[in-house]
Amino acid sequence: MTAKHKILITGGNGQLSTDLAQVFESRDLVVLTREDLDISQPHQVQEALLHHKPEVVINTAAVTDVDGCEHNVEQAQLVNSQGPQNLVRAAQLTGARVVQISTDYVFDGALDRPYIESDETNPQSIYGQTKLAGEQAMRDTDLIVRTSWLCGLHGSNILKTIVRLAQTDKAMSFVNDQIGHPSFTNDVAVIVRQLVELEAHGVFHVTNQGSVSWYQFAKTILDLMGRPSEQLAEITSDQLEPSRPAPRPANSVLDNKALPTVGLSPPPDFRETLPKLLEVLCE
Repeated sequence: MTAKHKILITGGNGQLSTDLAQVFESRDLVVLTREDLDISQPHQVQEALLHHKPEVVINTAAVTDVDGCEHNVEQAQLVNSQGPQNLVRAAQLTGARVVQISTDYVFDGALDRPYIESDETNPQSIYGQTKLAGEQAMRDTDLIVRTSWLCGLHGSNILKTIVRLAQTDKAMSFVNDQIGHPSFTNDVAVIVRQLVELEAHGVFHVTNQGSVSWYQFAKTILDLMGRPSEQLAEITSDQLEPSRPAPRPANSVLDNKALPTVGLSPPPDFRETLPKLLEVLCE
């Protein structure tokens, strides 16, 4: 891809969109926030694409409050399902390709091995169901990027929450029976840029490497911060208080199997990137 290609990113000011804007900074780039563009509104979407005429639309806009989606199904469907449909319809008018950011929640988490891109989907939550519908809106020429346990320097996320609690000496409890790949927005954004440059299409899993439980992830953070292990307790999902409305996949490990087929390596182990992020967050 050359600099003349125009890219439009939805969901501006979000944690992933902020890093995407940085990795594409030398390109002809338009970043639209929710206030600029509500993707659940078909006329707004069509007007935006006809006005900006992007060649690639990267959709990071989503309702990501997993438990909130259980209580507000209509809003989740409007943004997570109908929003991508609106983008594809408008993209057909302008000739743009769409990159849909998706999630490990499209799987039920019951497999005893990492999930590959071609595995059968079976979402158990409203969030997962609506995100899968967003995937299904894509055309064969579009790109779907599934990631998991996303966090980074921007927005609100579990990494920043753990750091904040650790610094206040507050006791924490994390589950040991949900396994996944913590994934950092900057590392994911770099791969998304490479996939866009390659004009890749289809489904790709893009996560940092290194599978851990939420408890193990939190413990790794506290160890790097030099915090006492007594600050952290290990529990199971059924011990969570209050209980969570939305079911979580027990196995969220995504095998980045498709990346090497287009000549790309998966993002590094999360333990390689984590110390650099902590340096910034703990300043």
